[in-house]
Amino acid sequence: MPASTDISTDLDDISFLGRLSEALSQRIEEQTRPLFDEAGITVPVRSCSLLTALVEAGEASAADLARALGQSHQLVIQKCPALLRLGLITQHADPADARRKIFRLTDAGHDQLARIDAYSRRISEVYRALFEEVGDVHGAILKALKALADKPLRERIRD
Repeated sequence: MPASTDISTDLDDISFLGRLSEALSQRIEEQTRPLFDEAGITVPVRSCSLLTALVEAGEASAADLARALGQSHQLVIQKCPALLRLGLITQHADPADARRKIFRLTDAGHDQLARIDAYSRRISEVYRALFEEVGDVHGAILKALKALADKPLRERIRD
């Protein structure tokens, strides 16, 4: 039986904006890893912001980091084992609540952040050149996130 023509099968269709956003994120991650390797950055690509939030806090729980990053507690917890294994962070029990773990950057973590900062300055120029070619993707994403926070899809679909 032939496929129905009534159902959109174009995965680049506007209704699949989330899938396209994820595809962009995946493409950036794939292309960043070799650049990280060249720069001596061992941090998983999707964990850089976690280290940045941790250095700003000094030390923090997973819940604190999740709030600072606007991510789920579960996602932060999933990233920590690799960072612990790489020796970039340490964890210890909270003296006030032994069930709660507190994370802190190690010297190796600080070294990696210095490498990430140097990389960030270089990649920012690359992104600016890309945006001259395709438009300000960064600005568009920030605007879309704010607009959806101000008025979620649920409200928009009712209008």
